[in-house]
Amino acid sequence: MKYITKEEYESRISRIIISEDEIRSRISEAGRFIDSIFDGRPILLVSILKGSFVFLADLARTVTVPCEIAFMSAKSYYESTQSSGEVHITMDLGRDITDCHVILVEDIIDTGRTLADVVKLLRAREPISLHVITLLNKPSRRIAEIEADMSLFTIPDLFVIGYGLDYGEYFRNIPYIAEYRE
Repeated sequence: MKYITKEEYESRISRIIISEDEIRSRISEAGRFIDSIFDGRPILLVSILKGSFVFLADLARTVTVPCEIAFMSAKSYYESTQSSGEVHITMDLGRDITDCHVILVEDIIDTGRTLADVVKLLRAREPISLHVITLLNKPSRRIAEIEADMSLFTIPDLFVIGYGLDYGEYFRNIPYIAEYRE
């Protein structure tokens, strides 16, 4: 997306779907869920960049037990509408995870293809446990058989922006979830 003016930027925000207060409240619940997993062994919060970095930052601040933070970047390659079945990791974890409870922090589960591949990859590395927490769940678009252990919000089939989610790299900074206006 090319540079846009402030007026155009604001005009692309159709309506707020989930407010800042609603997000904050549900993130506190997710933090308590993570706290409940702690058994004295390491907890590793893993964000798949870029979309979930805002969610991870706020979530990490609600966790009251010791935890580490790590990032991955993944791309799935698809031919037409069919998955190639491969995920290309463009940035991998910098540590062994066999001694960790891994919490994969996702911004949105849409088709689920990339997430399913990343979960399969991480499970093969044999962490103590692997949990998925997603901010948004869009089950109407699911293709892969994958579900989160915790979904903060279920949304209809809308294109949404804000709170880390983008359109053309813009809108990640708005503090709520909004429907994007074309």
